[in-house]
Amino acid sequence: MKFTLPKIYPITDRRLTGLSHAAQVEKLLAGGARLIQLREKHAAPKAFYEEAEAALEIARRNGARIIVNDRVDLALALGADGVHLGQDDLPPEKAREILGPDVIIGFSTHSVEQAIAAARLPIDYLAIGPVFATSTKENPDAVVGVEGVARVRAAIDDFPLVAIGGITPSNFRAVVEAGADSLAVIKSILFPPGQIAENLKTFEM
Repeated sequence: MKFTLPKIYPITDRRLTGLSHAAQVEKLLAGGARLIQLREKHAAPKAFYEEAEAALEIARRNGARIIVNDRVDLALALGADGVHLGQDDLPPEKAREILGPDVIIGFSTHSVEQAIAAARLPIDYLAIGPVFATSTKENPDAVVGVEGVARVRAAIDDFPLVAIGGITPSNFRAVVEAGADSLAVIKSILFPPGQIAENLKTFEM
């Protein structure tokens, strides 16, 4: 499967918006999103599965792709387009064995060293962050800054790179200039939830 990262990669957050994942996906699609990550840290697996199933159905109808955060089992059960894994999740090699060669696998890194190691794994993209301070993650890792993004870019050559963490309409251009192929954004797109589609468009280059 040919996979190209879009410039903007929104991530859902039910607590931030008060909206179901499906409702968030609908609004994100209206703003032009083509790849969306469903992130759910609090709901029971069954509840998240049902919400993700509805979100996936909406995305499919609109030709967009859905990535599930952390949960390889749910990505497999749903037939989602991919999974995004953190340093403490199932290793990407095992996820690849389970999900097969065509499913998108992303992997979070928080340093140049982790990024170099990740670029050797059977993944489709790696994420570096947090670039700036962020309030959407409990116990976030140390901020890497725009300089950290540039160092990772230099270290991994042309490997697909997503930047995440505190990215806003006022700072995103610097992150792109540092070498990020794609920007994963949560709060600056999702809040206020009534303006999700409009917020997404503020990140146009």
